[in-house]
This record gives sequence, C-alpha cells and structure tokens, in this order.
Amino acid sequence: MGRAHEVRAASMAKTAAMKSAKYAKWGKEIFIAAKSGVPDPEMNQSLKRVIERAKKDQCPADVIKRAIAKAAGVASGASKEKTYEGYGPGNVAMIVECTTDNDNRTFTDVRTAFNKTGGQIGTSVGYLFSRKAKFVFAGMSEDEAMEALMMADADCEEIKTDEDGNTLILADPKDFESIKNALEGANPELDFEEASVSLVPSTYVDLDEDHEAKFRRLLDLLSELDDVQDVYHNANISLDEEE
Repeated sequence: MGRAHEVRAASMAKTAAMKSAKYAKWGKEIFIAAKSGVPDPEMNQSLKRVIERAKKDQCPADVIKRAIAKAAGVASGASKEKTYEGYGPGNVAMIVECTTDNDNRTFTDVRTAFNKTGGQIGTSVGYLFSRKAKFVFAGMSEDEAMEALMMADADCEEIKTDEDGNTLILADPKDFESIKNALEGANPELDFEEASVSLVPSTYVDLDEDHEAKFRRLLDLLSELDDVQDVYHNANISLDEEE
C-alpha cells in the first residue's frame, strides 16, 4: 500500500498508544480516590473532582466506571491488593501493585511479562523506595505553589521544577489532601500530571539503548494487564518518553 499508508498506520498506532496511556492514568487516579474514601462521587469530593477533570480530558465513561467498580470490589473484599517486587531489564528495581480476584492469574501474568523482557520477580526491592504524596503539575510556578501552601498552612518536604519544566511536590502521605486542596484553591483549573500517593525511589538507574528498549516493552506489557494498578521503578527515563 506504500510508504504513505505505513506512515499513517504508525501515526494512528502512536495516537492510540498515547490515548491508552492517558486513560490508564485517569483510571489509576480515579481508583485511588475511590479507594481512599467512599466509591461514590456524591459522597467523596476528592473522587468527584478527579472524575470532573477526567471527563474534561475526554476520558471515556467506561474507564471511569471500571475504576470505581474495581475500588468498590477491593473495599467489599471481592478483590484484594497484591504487590510484586523484582528487577526489570538493566537491574531496574520495580514494584508492581495489583488488584485481583485471582492470585494465580495475576502472578502468572506479571511473571510472564517480566520473563519476556529478561526481568525477574521475587526479589525484595522495597527498601529502595519511600511512600510519598506526589504532585506534578503545570500552570503554577514553585513560588506560586509555595505561597499557596503557606496560605493554607500545608506542609511539603520538597518542591522543585522537574526535568520537563513542571512543578514537583513531595510530601508526607498524610498531607496529601491538605496540599491538593491548597493548590486547587489557589488555581481551580490546575492541570495535574500526577496527584497521588506514590513510591519514590531513593536512587536511579541509567539504561543503555538495548536495556531501555526491553524495559519500555515490559512497561507496555504490564500496562495491558487489567489487574495492574501501578508500576513503580527507578529507571532514569523521562515521563514524556515513558508515555
């Protein structure tokens, strides 16, 4: 069909992948908000705000419904949380958090993804990470964000501009809501790239071209698994490239 067709097909595939990553991001954020309180947006204001932003970003209704249903399943005991640790290609430390109603299926799927890319699960790497409230956003500078936090008497541990030009805030997980409310109070239209309680690595690993390609392939495989909710790692790659 010619080169033009190949270019169009590649472009469409890239666009589809970008949409899939965006929807997965919203699904995870909705799941976290629903799990942290009542899985009902009318009774959980944090969940309601996340859903409003997701809809504004054209996140499909079925993605929103699945994320809330999954959180409700965890709360009711129908599903449970499982965590797998290990090393990916290039000795990247990885922690994979899942929700599942079938341990054997989830373990097999995660292990297969690691095995296909030269990784291995079963080795503890948790000591390389700390759980933090993490915010990444555009549209507000470090100084403006700090002023908003000071006005609301909200504490953070670190605030800086990251490699992509976004503002990054790290804090104690207990301060998540106070910081989020302070930022949204100062700028209701603030565009969060990330607003979650995340595992942040203490050290990072650089990858050569071959290992980076395999590592990205592993991330792709894990993102395709319905049971996988979050993947944390210490690979030194940018967020834009990762998506």
